Amino acid sequence: MSMPPPSGSQQPQDLYQSAQLQGPHPPLQGPHPHAPYQVWGQGYTPFARSAPVNGVAIAALVLGLLCFLPAVGLVLGIIALVQIEKRGERGEGMAIAGAVASSLGIALLLFPNVVHDSWEGFVEDTKDSSSRFLAKGDCFDFDVPGLEFDRGADHVDWVSCNYEHDAEVFGTIPLSNDDYPGDDYLTDKAEDECWTLRDAYAMDHWRLTDKVGVNYLTPTAESWSWRGNKITCVFTHTNAYGTLRDPLRTDESTLNAYQLAFLKAMNAVDEVLHEEPEEDAEENLGAHKDWAADVRDVLGEQADTLRRHTWPGHTDKSVDALVRDMQDARAEWAKAATTSDAHTYYLHYDNGYKYVDGDTTRSARSDLGLAFTPPSTVAKSSQ
Repeated sequence: MSMPPPSGSQQPQDLYQSAQLQGPHPPLQGPHPHAPYQVWGQGYTPFARSAPVNGVAIAALVLGLLCFLPAVGLVLGIIALVQIEKRGERGEGMAIAGAVASSLGIALLLFPNVVHDSWEGFVEDTKDSSSRFLAKGDCFDFDVPGLEFDRGADHVDWVSCNYEHDAEVFGTIPLSNDDYPGDDYLTDKAEDECWTLRDAYAMDHWRLTDKVGVNYLTPTAESWSWRGNKITCVFTHTNAYGTLRDPLRTDESTLNAYQLAFLKAMNAVDEVLHEEPEEDAEENLGAHKDWAADVRDVLGEQADTLRRHTWPGHTDKSVDALVRDMQDARAEWAKAATTSDAHTYYLHYDNGYKYVDGDTTRSARSDLGLAFTPPSTVAKSSQ
């Protein structure tokens, strides 16, 4: 007995074909020609049974992946494809994968040198474009030693920073994906921002000897279409044939709490010292006196910071000695800030600078495990 259809339009909807179901289905032909729905009768199977998986395809895949008897795996893969076509079975993907893997196994057995060379070529091609993906903390060598930086940095090889290397990346500057801004813009941006990144990456400035130069890689007009344009700031040796021997990174990721506190205090003083007016005191005594007052203030602040900090073991004695020298230096800078002539100013200036690379500074650095040999001015170079 058939059940009458429900009143109203209750057509079942196919979510994937709903756009085509705009009206009622035509009457279904069969034992109930006037019923708008298929009647569930005896022997009706609501779900179609899946075709079986071809066993030969499974064998081909296993032999191909294991590289065991690759010739057999290739033959089985071909046989499986023929059987699947005739029988309507599943497993075509496994048969193809097994045949391909077996083919590679045969090639490796018959032509090992060709396969090896092809793989090496792929690796080298990948390295050719590696310079645009260098990240902070990476160290690398140039493929061709001794070239000038702007010529030798096209192709690089990543190496460990714990061994000799040509360059170390200390920061990157992201760029917009707008039109190429021009060489002058990129050069100015690199000159301005790479030095800030340098100070954050190498907080122990005494590690940067006169053999360490600052350099950078910039995109070209030809490479600008690549996404992820950036300027890459790097340390290099000032000699084209020279190499860096140790990692130069000294930031919060590599320093302990005592080293970090010490360097923050000393670098704050150095930052003010580096703001010395370019004109001589004879030419602009007023500017020098203002600067001397700034040095006086920062010395007082940072000496007090070091004095209040707790230091490990015998380090507290060396830091206390340094603090006393900083306080003496502060008194000299205070006199320089109130002098009335350039000659007297420079007398206090020289006395105020003595502690900077003095014995107490070196002792405190040595006790804290920091560089304790005063560096020369870092050579500034650019691409």
